[in-house]
Order: sequence, then structure tokens, then C-alpha cells
Amino acid sequence: MTGHRAPAIFIALAVTASAMAPVRAHAADEFHYSVRINAPGKLDDLLRDNLDVVRFRGNPRMDREQLQRMVRAAPEQVKTLVATEGYFSPAASARIEGDGQPVVVIDVQPGEPVRVDSVDIVLEGFTPNPQSPFDTAALTASWTLPKGDIFRQEDWEKAKRALLRQVVQTRYPRAVLTETEAAVDPERHAAALRLVLDSGPELRFGELRVEGLKRYPPSVVANLNQIKPGDYYSEAALQAYQSRLQDTGYFASVEVSADMSSVLDEQIEAGKGQPAGASPPVLPLLVRVVENKRRNVSAGVGYSTNTGNRAQLNYDDLAVYGLKMKSALTLETKKQTAKVDFYFPTTADGYNDSFGTSYVRSNIEGEETNTFAINARRAWGTPLLERSIALELLTERRDVAGSRGVRSTSLPVTYAVTRRKVDNLLFPTTGHVLSWQLGGALLAEEPFARASVKGLFYIPFDPKNLVLLRGEAGAVISKQKDGIPATYLFRAGGDQSVRGYAYQELGVGEGTATVGGRYLATASVEYQHWLRPAWGGAVFYDAGNAADQLSGLHPKSGYGVGVRWKSPVGPLNVDAAYGHSTKKVRLHFSLGISF
Repeated sequence: MTGHRAPAIFIALAVTASAMAPVRAHAADEFHYSVRINAPGKLDDLLRDNLDVVRFRGNPRMDREQLQRMVRAAPEQVKTLVATEGYFSPAASARIEGDGQPVVVIDVQPGEPVRVDSVDIVLEGFTPNPQSPFDTAALTASWTLPKGDIFRQEDWEKAKRALLRQVVQTRYPRAVLTETEAAVDPERHAAALRLVLDSGPELRFGELRVEGLKRYPPSVVANLNQIKPGDYYSEAALQAYQSRLQDTGYFASVEVSADMSSVLDEQIEAGKGQPAGASPPVLPLLVRVVENKRRNVSAGVGYSTNTGNRAQLNYDDLAVYGLKMKSALTLETKKQTAKVDFYFPTTADGYNDSFGTSYVRSNIEGEETNTFAINARRAWGTPLLERSIALELLTERRDVAGSRGVRSTSLPVTYAVTRRKVDNLLFPTTGHVLSWQLGGALLAEEPFARASVKGLFYIPFDPKNLVLLRGEAGAVISKQKDGIPATYLFRAGGDQSVRGYAYQELGVGEGTATVGGRYLATASVEYQHWLRPAWGGAVFYDAGNAADQLSGLHPKSGYGVGVRWKSPVGPLNVDAAYGHSTKKVRLHFSLGISF
């Protein structure tokens, strides 16, 4: 049997070799060439990305005859392409050099660019109104391709879109460009631009309509609406309203729009050229929502370089007698917290009212506290300017190693303001954030007044280099310290304070423990360099302390290096810091900036 198989195998191998031979021969005959483009500036990239002679390089069907046809067509193609960059009188040539693997050489002299010589914006249909933000002078002043600029096709298209966008965003959502013309004179190297903008009717908002609301009260939607019937149409107002609804937590999705379908085309046409004082067509304000499920349970584990290991359980109910309830049980190595809060729907005046209760047990630097509180809070404002006032009934037991436990009861009130003036709320690179608190308690075993202020400043040098300045100061005024809740005293140290030291390690010595002081001062300077858009490094220097007397505020310093990552939920910071007083290196993790 073996003697008969050997010839069969030999024949199969021979057939295979014969079949492969033409493939190798064809591969040997493949036509290869390279392209060299001599053009200034960005024109080189434009031509390299779009010329046929470049795009078809490596095509298996390419041969010398095909190449010659593309080379003959290349100069005209060059002229068409560079015209989009404003060069309408270029000198272009293309040639083939060499025989075996030829080189296609393309030379381009773009010449003088065409520049915008005039801009004529014609408005049609706009209602004569001295309060209208739109007139020929205002729109021409905002035109993004002004006289003297090089006439590029991309810039021309962007400028037209920007002009139309500016108008349809407010008052005139049906505006259209009925005529656009760019008359280019290659000999004069000049372009005359003309645009005719038809406004359509001036539209206003009508009554509110809500779709999809089933389990939550209508006030959840209505109270957040700051758009009144009769207000001029505004896309910014719609987006702001939608953002407020999304932030409530009641809805999985929210869509806020003006119901254009409710206004018949005949009414739209009738609204054109309406006389001053005439009632324009109205657009009902339409809100479509998909509600979140009423109850939600979540759990998680984690680790904090401030308070150690963490396990957390949350339970939320969005409809408890018309209120939103949020509760959480958090177990950490140094701190344990149980709390429940109830939130009223936002009022028509924009107030967010809530009340709740909490229990907190902590054991930090030898001081153990057990705090029970009942609180009521009112908050209002925007993310750029937040304000709140809070009242709480607080009872606290405080035990320090080596001394007798102390219990105190107080009724503190606190007014707080946070002001943000930054370019981006999630990843700021310029601007500042300021926060201050004023409060105290007259109904207390030891009446006191308390004030604190924090500031964070972003100072950019360029897109890759940034300096952060951070500072905090606070003071508690009272006849004596005993009887003041530990929650309202000050300590320093940790991820968001003086790095290089343990969480709240800096304060007033009491026996073998460290406790809070009546005064606080901290400062930090940090330099960041971003190697990539999402990754950067940092070096920093922190200093600060807490004390019972201003004269005792001897700063402790820490310094080190860190890594920065722009995570989807905010900046993630990983720092290695050396505490000058303790002679120890600590690792710190933090997400964002605490404000």
C-alpha cells in the first residue's frame, strides 16, 4: 500500500507547485512607483490626501499606461484642490522620472491667494423692532470670514453655518439662507460674497405640554420651567430647562423642544412680514420624559487613602409621599456613616428644600466622636453660583484617649456660597472657584461663630502647562473651646489638604491624640504638564496647620510628584508626597477637587 501512495503524493505536490508558479510570476510583475510633491505649507498634506496619483498607488491593476493618464490629469486636479484653499491661479506640473520604479514629481506654485473683498448680507422678513438683536450691521460684524481674509471653501461653509445658526437659535427658528454667492475674480485675487437671509416668522413660546409623566408629580417638571408663555423662542432656554430636568434624578431621559408641528405652514407664512405689535405664532413647549424606576438599591466597595477601606449600601425611593428619599450606609476603617435625606420637588422660585437625619462615628488620630444630627436645608442657584442655608440639631459625644468623654448639644446654622468662574466645570483649565461659609450657634452649651473660605485658581501658560493655586482659612470665635462640636473645629492633612500627612493628622495635641483647633490656614501650589490630552504629571508643594491660637499656626509642609488622568467622571489624581515633619512618604488618591 505504501508503494502505491508515494506517486500520488508526488503528483499532488507537482500540481500545487505548478499552480503557485504563475502567482509568483504575477507578483514579480507588480508595478510600483512613488510620489514626491513640492508644495508649500498645508497644501502638501491636502494634495497628498486627495490626488488620484497618490490614492491609487499600490493598486494591483496599476500599470505604466494608467500612471501616465493620471499624471496628465494631475495638474488640473491640483488646481481644483488648491482653489479650496484660496489659490485660484496656481502653476502646477507633473512628470515621471525613472524607469524601473519611477517617481512621480508634482511641482506647485500656488501664487497669490484670493482674499475677501466685500461681504453683502441682505436680510429679508425680519420684523422691524428696535429691541431685535439682528440687523445687517450686527450680523456683518459677527461674520467669521471678513474682508481681507483668504477665501477658503471650508471657511466659507463654516461662516454660512455660523450666520444661520446665530439666527435660528433665538426668535427665528425657521430662518433660511435663500441665496449664497461667492464671485471670485482670479485676476484681482478678490472674492465678493453675497448672502440673502430670510428670517421666517418671529416665534414665541406657548403653554407647557408634558408627555411620559406617570408616577411623579407634575410639579417636578412645571416648577423647573423658567420659560413663560409669550417669551421669544430661544434654543439656549430649551437646553437650560432640559439640563435642570436631567439633574433631578427622576428621569432616565429628557427631551425639551418647541412643538413646531403645532403651527401650520399657513400660519408660518402669515407670520412673515407681520407689522410691529402684531401677535406672532406661538410654539407650545413640549417636554417628553422617560421616568427612572421608583426604587433603586446599589452597593459598592472601595478604598480611600484618607479613611481606609470602604463598603457602601444605598437605597433610593423617588416617590415617598411626594418626596425623593436617598439613604446610605457607609462603613470605612476610620469612619462609619448612616444617613437618610428627603427632598422636596424644586419650587417655582428655584429653591431646593430637604431635611434628613444622620449618625456618624469616627476614630481619627486618637479622637473618637459619635454624632447624631437632624438637619433642614434650602439650596438655590446654578452650578456657577450655588447658595444654601442649613440648620441642624446636633448632639455629639467626644472621647479622647487618656481623658474623660464629653457630650455636647447645639443648634448651628450655616450659610454657604460657592462661586465658579471656569472654562469647564468638569476639567477646568482657567478661572477660579471660591467657597465661603458663615455660621455658628447661639443655642449651644458653648455659643460660637464660625467662618471659613476656600479658593482654587487655575493659571494656564499654554494648553500643556498649568499652575494650580489652592488655599483655605478658617476661624471659630468663642469664649472657650470646650462644648464646641468637633465637627465645627478645624484639622488639616490628607488628599485634599496638606499632602504628605495622614487624614486630619495636623491639629492640636491633646494627650496622645490630635484634635481640632479654632484656626486653620493651608496653601498649595501645583504645576501640571500634560503629555497627552488625557494624561499628565504634576509637582506640588503644600503647607498648613490648625491651632487654637493664631500664634500657634506653625505650618507643616509636604511636597512631591503625581500623575493626572482625565477620567470620564473627573480628574483622577495619584500623588506621592513627602511629609517634612514626619519624614515619611505617603500615597494619596483623589478624584476631582473637593468644593
